Amino acid sequence: MGILDTIGEIAGAVVAVEAADKIDPDASLLTKGIAAIAGFKGAGAVESLLDKQEEQASKTETGDSADSLDNADPQA
Repeated sequence: MGILDTIGEIAGAVVAVEAADKIDPDASLLTKGIAAIAGFKGAGAVESLLDKQEEQASKTETGDSADSLDNADPQA
């Protein structure tokens, strides 16, 4: 999934540069560069956070199903 991660980070950079351009149409190249870096890093951070949440959710679901099997009434 390395290529998909990189594409997401590039998309974040492009969106950040476009946002900076909308806020300040006369933005300098330095401002646009900083926005691109922030968007790139921000998209990576958001993606990492979502991956961690998905892992925790899958662990919780797995743990809940195991608990429900352990607590099941054996006479049923």
